Amino acid sequence: MAYWLMKSEPGAWSWQQQVKCGAKGTAWTGVRNFQARSNLTKMKKGDRGFFYHSGEEKAVVGLVEVIRESYPDPEAKKGEPWVVVDVRALDAMPKPVTLAAIKAERKLKAMVLVNNSRLSVQPVTADEWKAVCKMGGLS
Repeated sequence: MAYWLMKSEPGAWSWQQQVKCGAKGTAWTGVRNFQARSNLTKMKKGDRGFFYHSGEEKAVVGLVEVIRESYPDPEAKKGEPWVVVDVRALDAMPKPVTLAAIKAERKLKAMVLVNNSRLSVQPVTADEWKAVCKMGGLS
């Protein structure tokens, strides 16, 4: 299993909206960056991801699971190379883990979020996953 971090502006798509989709999940649309697209294509069914509220909140607020691997983004114009994956909500973070808290944790200094905070879909190592989950109150 691989781990990821997926960012969304809460005004565009929030954790609460993701939760309302239930077990059927929804497509993670709107990715318009080639590096982020590459990460979407690497995702496999069963992979886990952090749901990260960007913008003012800047915090990991929940966990999602990939339930369908990459396919063409239904919102893309004909001929555009963009893809989506389907994800479903798993758990809310009992305590949201802020970007500031992640940056302050020595063990997370190499995390992509710390070094490339603008990338909307990014890989997370197993050790980073465990650390952030622990920080958020999930074991």
